[in-house]
Amino acid sequence: MDAGAEAEADVDRPVDGDSSAAEESGSNQVSEERSEPSPSLKQGEILRTLSTVEKDSQAVAESFASLFVSLRSTLSEATSSSVDHMSCFGDAAGRLQETALDASTKGNRYINSCLRLNEEIKGVETLAARLKHLRRNVDVLDTAVNKLLRPP
Repeated sequence: MDAGAEAEADVDRPVDGDSSAAEESGSNQVSEERSEPSPSLKQGEILRTLSTVEKDSQAVAESFASLFVSLRSTLSEATSSSVDHMSCFGDAAGRLQETALDASTKGNRYINSCLRLNEEIKGVETLAARLKHLRRNVDVLDTAVNKLLRPP
């Protein structure tokens, strides 16, 4: 809608440095009220308008090309960054898995050591009970020997 208004304004506007076009434009406005403008004048205006439209179209095309290059570059950077992040995530997850497996293995070894120690301590408790009984017997024997060797 704005492009049509610009094109219409360009038709009425004289070309820079062309004073005769300004004079013709002024005289055409007066003569337009009286009669149709000449075909060559209409053709010149159409050519100027087409030239302006062509320049504007070229500028828009260049702007779009620049925009798409920028978008492609940004998309490439984002994709590269995403790939880097996924690689980093994969490495971190792999290391976490290795560390968790190592911790689990060490935990199992610790539990097994505790169970073995518990079993050994059960054997020591039995041995301690036997030693206490043996100690009492030795004490009784020592007392008996002392009585026999030292009469009162």
